Amino acid sequence: MEAAAASPVRFKSNYAVSRKIEPFYKGGRVQINRDGKFMFCPCGTKLNVIDVETGALHSLQQDEEEDITSFVLSPDDEILVTGSRALLLKQWNWRENKCVRTWKAVHTAPVASMAFDSTSTLLATGGCDSTIKIWDMIKQYCTHNLKGSSGVVHLVEFHPDISHLQLFSSSIDYKIRIWDLNSSKCVAMLDGHFSAVTSLAFADGNTLISSGRDKICMVWDLKTRESKRTVPVYESVEAAVLLPEKGDFSQLCVKKQGLHFVTAGSKGILKVWEVATATCVYTQPVPFESKEEASERSLTQCMLVPERNEIVTVSVEHNIVFYDAQTLQLRKQLAGYNDEVLDVKFLGPGDSHIVVATNSPQLKVFELATLHCQILYGHTETILALDVFRKGLMFVSCAKDKSLRVWRMNKDGRVICVAQGLGHAHGVGAVSCSRLKESFIVTSSQDCTIKIWNIPESLTSKAKAALISSPEILHAKVTERGHDKDINSVAVSPNDRLIATGSQDRLAKLWSCSDCSLLGVFTGHKRGIWCVQFSPVDQILATSSADGTLKLWGLRDFSCLKTFEGHDASVLKIVFVSRGTQLLSSGSDGLLKLWTIKTNECVKTLDGHEDKIWGLHSNKQDDMVVTASSDSCITLWKDVTEIEEKEAQAKQEEQIMKEQELSNLLHEKRYLKALGLAISLDRPHTVLMVIKAILKETDGRKHLEENIVRLRKDQKEAVLAFLVTWNTNSRNCHEAQAVIETLLKHEAPDSLLQYSGIKSAVESLLPYTERHFQRLSRLLQASMFIDFMWQNMRLADVAQQEDMTL
Repeated sequence: MEAAAASPVRFKSNYAVSRKIEPFYKGGRVQINRDGKFMFCPCGTKLNVIDVETGALHSLQQDEEEDITSFVLSPDDEILVTGSRALLLKQWNWRENKCVRTWKAVHTAPVASMAFDSTSTLLATGGCDSTIKIWDMIKQYCTHNLKGSSGVVHLVEFHPDISHLQLFSSSIDYKIRIWDLNSSKCVAMLDGHFSAVTSLAFADGNTLISSGRDKICMVWDLKTRESKRTVPVYESVEAAVLLPEKGDFSQLCVKKQGLHFVTAGSKGILKVWEVATATCVYTQPVPFESKEEASERSLTQCMLVPERNEIVTVSVEHNIVFYDAQTLQLRKQLAGYNDEVLDVKFLGPGDSHIVVATNSPQLKVFELATLHCQILYGHTETILALDVFRKGLMFVSCAKDKSLRVWRMNKDGRVICVAQGLGHAHGVGAVSCSRLKESFIVTSSQDCTIKIWNIPESLTSKAKAALISSPEILHAKVTERGHDKDINSVAVSPNDRLIATGSQDRLAKLWSCSDCSLLGVFTGHKRGIWCVQFSPVDQILATSSADGTLKLWGLRDFSCLKTFEGHDASVLKIVFVSRGTQLLSSGSDGLLKLWTIKTNECVKTLDGHEDKIWGLHSNKQDDMVVTASSDSCITLWKDVTEIEEKEAQAKQEEQIMKEQELSNLLHEKRYLKALGLAISLDRPHTVLMVIKAILKETDGRKHLEENIVRLRKDQKEAVLAFLVTWNTNSRNCHEAQAVIETLLKHEAPDSLLQYSGIKSAVESLLPYTERHFQRLSRLLQASMFIDFMWQNMRLADVAQQEDMTL
């Protein structure tokens, strides 16, 4: 630390995006490839392919800007087909991001469902136009057009045994139709559900399990085409997945042989059912209260990945969760869509994680290396703000549910809630932690009050030892009515003695931390204040406001020291960087600005978001910044000042070396190399000097021709661009004309037409060349006239004397 304090402050000049956490899934069916390494998620007009291990993604982007309505990956992982609202089907080589083939879907409405057969040769598409089409993917034509369904065909599945050549489908009439592909006829209807059928699972050649939103699963005998058993699940079921016959599922209470299946539905819980007895043998424990009706925790999909022994679920909130299939232990979570992001902070001792408050009652903690996401349950309404204690392990969240919660990260990276504070009359909109020790928290609310909450030492020591099973209750030590309108921001000074608040009433106020007594008021902003921040080094407070300005205030006399103007919209967040010598500010127009305090200058404006930037935080090392916005993107910015300085220095050194080499070449009269080097340096004047030097030589024209002819095409193009400028000046027009003559003499008209910028070059050359020609013509006339005058002015006797001497 001492060494850091002694070293001079380096001003930052630029940040570059190092990573973006963007929405990659906005609803629809998700699919995972056979080995479980890649996941396919529809996201509006594109299909994202995500590497499950690293979280890295690439997108399959369509040419036409139409939403993808359905897609399917073949069982052999080779063929990927997407269907869009443009009524087109596209076949992709997904590993290389290439669209291999596009053809018309022939459906008159978008394709709602797709399925491949087990051999990956036949593709079935179920449309919103009540028809099903079957395509031969090898011979590339439509083999069947099955009519007779009513309404949208939202489910199609081939019989797993290809010798049966059967297709199963379901539509809005809740019946399961069986189609014989030999006769193209519907040979049977399985009637038993009273709501939409959501999934079909084939146990063996003769047993089918169907799940429905009528809160039941049905077991069908495909030989007799009758229902064998109805399993009441007591929740709207979105998926039923069969557990494999082989494998130890004893931890899921699977004791007997026979069929077992897992259901996922509106309660958001996985349940294991035994077919023989139609009973639930296992219910997954979850960290939230179960609700009967559909909520954001409801599951929309469930899949088994046999290769990795995993069960994958997808929730209404677009969270994708990976469980161990034998124990239902959580392995990994990914957040597909964050909605509006309201706050973000770095977390962990080495800032290895970020904690994110989205427009939801759940917190998300992302591990930056893998994008693995922990979802923290506790709050019951939208979380509005976050703050992290200095060590980076404990943090606080506050929400619309009038409460605050204290969380702690264990050594293994797991986060648990250790305390809860209740007492505000309205939603808690701002929070700040003590800076020196984990000793107190300050909150402010829409009830216009500020509260100080003490954290007992016993709580922090228990939290460190991981001895807390349920959150302890905190009580406010002091409550003070602070402002006349909503308090938007609260901050604690670096020495834990002062508190600053900023409000919608256009005032910032300074309070004593011990008894919450008012010390002073900062007046000057024309509109509400969005953020207050103490300088880490000086007795200064920074404020940002909806009037588009940032102000610095002295804490001793409460006077305004500086005003920074430059934002065209509200300034929502500010943070001190470069040891308190610079400021970063974020605006409601999606712009981030870097300011140097000493000069009042905006050093850089960074455009990384489409909407309001609500979250802004710098890491402990002061070389990374994270921003979060209403456009549901979280962006990590890296300080690239040093890298850019080194690059600029290297460029400068290279330039000096080249210039030295150029002067050496000119001295040694190695003109061809000198020309090439001057062109690469983009120095029109130096190129002109080289050409002048060549023309001064004996046989200069000849040498010039030889050198120009030996240049590459791109070099000739550069010379052509240069000589357009030279030709505008009568001093340099002779050199320009000499080069033009060489080019016209040695280049065929067709090859000249291939030169980039030839049209504009010719247009610029013509008028000046004509002018030079006219000037030369006038000069020739004048010289002829002088010669004539001279001849006539000669004296006769002088002429005779000259003749005598001759």
